Amino acid sequence: MARGQRDQQQAPSDWVTRTADMALRHAEQVNGGTLPDLVTCASGISPSGPIHLGNLREFLTVHFVVEEIRRRGINVRHLHSWDDYDRFRKVPAGVDPAFNEHIGRPLSAVPDPTGEFESWAERFKAPLRAALADLGCDMVEVDQTEMYRAGTYREQVLTAIRERHEIETVMARFRTKKVADAVDAAEEAEGGATAEVDEAGHGASEDLARFPYKPYCRGCGRDTVTLTSYDDETTDLAYTCDVCGDSYVTNVATQDEGKLVWKVDWPMRWTFEGVHFEPGGVDHATPGSSYTVGKEIVGPVFGGTAPSFVGYSFVGVAGMPKMSSSKGGVPTAAEALRILEAPILRWLYVRRQPKQAFNVDFGQEVLRLYDEWDALTKKAAIPEKRDAAVLAWERASATSSAGTLPTPNVVVPFRMLSSVADVTAGSREITARTVGASEADLEPRLTKAATWITSYVDPEDRTTVREERDTERLASLTADEQRWLAQLLDRLPDSFADADELTALIYGVPKLARGLALEDAPTDEVKADQKAFFRLLYQLLVSAERGPRLPTLFAALGPERVRALLTP
Repeated sequence: MARGQRDQQQAPSDWVTRTADMALRHAEQVNGGTLPDLVTCASGISPSGPIHLGNLREFLTVHFVVEEIRRRGINVRHLHSWDDYDRFRKVPAGVDPAFNEHIGRPLSAVPDPTGEFESWAERFKAPLRAALADLGCDMVEVDQTEMYRAGTYREQVLTAIRERHEIETVMARFRTKKVADAVDAAEEAEGGATAEVDEAGHGASEDLARFPYKPYCRGCGRDTVTLTSYDDETTDLAYTCDVCGDSYVTNVATQDEGKLVWKVDWPMRWTFEGVHFEPGGVDHATPGSSYTVGKEIVGPVFGGTAPSFVGYSFVGVAGMPKMSSSKGGVPTAAEALRILEAPILRWLYVRRQPKQAFNVDFGQEVLRLYDEWDALTKKAAIPEKRDAAVLAWERASATSSAGTLPTPNVVVPFRMLSSVADVTAGSREITARTVGASEADLEPRLTKAATWITSYVDPEDRTTVREERDTERLASLTADEQRWLAQLLDRLPDSFADADELTALIYGVPKLARGLALEDAPTDEVKADQKAFFRLLYQLLVSAERGPRLPTLFAALGPERVRALLTP
């Protein structure tokens, strides 16, 4: 094998490696050919509702790239912006319609309907913060309400206003007639208007419908304002509120009562924070979208450079329609962590290219997912098998801030734990005893298995153990069925601690009935008998045609209860 081939095997790469390379090349380029003292990778989101598993890709894409850059010994930060100064757009289902009065106010100024949190925005930040901590995702948080209200961006706002004609020239290049009409209609609906004459008498009329800055009404706090004039010398911006009807003048140079529109706000922050990498939904990079327009604005207006960018695709959810409807809203990271170990949830995102759409499946796919993860964990323990799949496992398993994320000390297949939990009504104590390990050694998987089977699996798919013997079925046993049960009960051990012994007996009863030994290979006749025998056991134990693996079911029930239900 050539040396280059060996090196490639020893150092596998993936999308994280390539994206980190791209981010660092960009950082060097904008810094004159050398890396800056601090590399900044940014994410941002508007906390307007539950921050779901699709939104989680915004955070984790940046997180994995930051971790890779940090691994290389480079000073880097994950800077996250909470866009809580964005407007409250609509009242979601299930919330008091009286909240309509808050439409147009900043998310940070809308109360939490339950009163539990400071504001609407904080209500949705809190569970995500907790989930990100569990996922080992460390970041520097920036609150945009605080930044704007403190006047931090005041000079940048004034710059954008001075360069508003340049901004409009850029935006016009991307605006078709159809889009322009739609924008005009939308902005008129929100209060945009054309001032006929500058109030200060400074000359020709100016179209303020696309003014890059929008104040929140000083009287009612909403952004439902019609701009009536702007004076470049005094920086006085006059407006009338379409909701409360009051008129005010805000001085942009001394008063901080509004914010830049999004397509200007984003490139402003790239420059202000020195952002070198920031991902976004693939729609952000389409013609006329935020990133495309921002790239053209950031240089001429703010003197900066757009960060390197990757677009990420949709993340959906499968296998949980009933859970969704019962809980209301969309599945979040916190919900996923109820059934998935933190490394596994991380792995779902890191093992795929950002542009690859995928579903997080809360149904039976969870069983296969855990099996696949456990198999990969075993592979990762063999150094010579290190490849891109193992690299993804490594990225998912540990972080620079949290270290190795929690996994069980004793790894028992999730399907076995959930099967035992199924027939024990989710009892962690009985489940642990059945599989022969302590509860502590099985955590966090034990609790997640119990939660999945009791809360995420449809009741009709659950296993219900009979409370009493099925006397009618026992009275109608065929000669073969009587022989099978007699063989089983005669040889049934007093303890089910030896799983191999129990399995050999359950599978071997039809062999014994045909004169074979337990260790003999099954004939075709025996295989047919096994199917019939297993069906009989399920009927007598759980009133069904099938269920959990019989050795697992027996172990969960224990010898005494099995005898009580199977004895004619």
